[in-house]
Amino acid sequence: MNPEPSPHVPVLLDEVVAALAPLDGETMVDATFGAGGYTRALLAGGARVFAFDRDPDAVAAGRAMEAAEERLTLVPGDFSAMAAQLAARDVSTVDGVAMDIGVSSMQLDRAERGFSFQADGPLDMRMSREGPSAADFLNTADEEEIADVLYRYGDEPRSRRVARAIVAARPLTRTAELASVVRRALGHKPHEKKDPATRAFQAIRIHVNRELGELEDGLLAAEGLLAPGGRLAVVTFHSLEDRVVKRFLRARSGATPAGSRHRPAPVQAGAPSFENVGRGVRAGEAEVARNPRARSATLRTARRTAAPPCDHTFDHKGETA
Repeated sequence: MNPEPSPHVPVLLDEVVAALAPLDGETMVDATFGAGGYTRALLAGGARVFAFDRDPDAVAAGRAMEAAEERLTLVPGDFSAMAAQLAARDVSTVDGVAMDIGVSSMQLDRAERGFSFQADGPLDMRMSREGPSAADFLNTADEEEIADVLYRYGDEPRSRRVARAIVAARPLTRTAELASVVRRALGHKPHEKKDPATRAFQAIRIHVNRELGELEDGLLAAEGLLAPGGRLAVVTFHSLEDRVVKRFLRARSGATPAGSRHRPAPVQAGAPSFENVGRGVRAGEAEVARNPRARSATLRTARRTAAPPCDHTFDHKGETA
């Protein structure tokens, strides 16, 4: 039997709520409902909340809260689709958007979800429980694609060696199998503090769930939905995510660095759509002591201007395209 999952504690909750400053009658989006921590705080501030989650387990667990609170609407599905989902509910603008990016404690702690190698489980990793699983990817992709994913999303310096070992060990169906293959490929010793399987699991999870693409699309959706003066608060847990948010806000606030003869400056179309872009906020010692997950969290905030949304797409390098 699996141990009871740890409760998902919202990270930087006070700072997120302060940035969003919910008021009576305002409409807010909790883009990543999870266990409902941000949603509860926004409701307590008097806001109407539309909460998104693509994990059917999180949505099912949140239905009791929804039934008890008339100002809450749970929306199953990707937060990147928030504009279309809200339009279908006759909502065209909102006053705040909160995003807590990445995997939740409930997902990590349930071995049957396959997100962690701390307990053996099926090699799944799908947040939505739909589409190709981690096993599907690892058992069908070619060595080069696997190596690229490990290097790009896990910063694995020996990605080709690990990918070669994965292909040689196929078929893989369990998290313990994958972790063992990675450790053997990298010569990991049991006494070594950092387990190299951590990088591989992160990379594969990000790829399977299209996490960075979903974040980029979600930021664009928030830009289009936020009313003038609307607030955005995004909590990330590793440098890849934080880089996407930082570069998006830099580009959209007109703060993109000047170009050089080696790298021309990207074209800034129109007036800035965001202002009051805050510096990254990290959890304090007291919060980290209560919740170790907060150690790697970074909060970035901004306020929507009255300018129309930029009519350009956005890539992870922070340039309009």
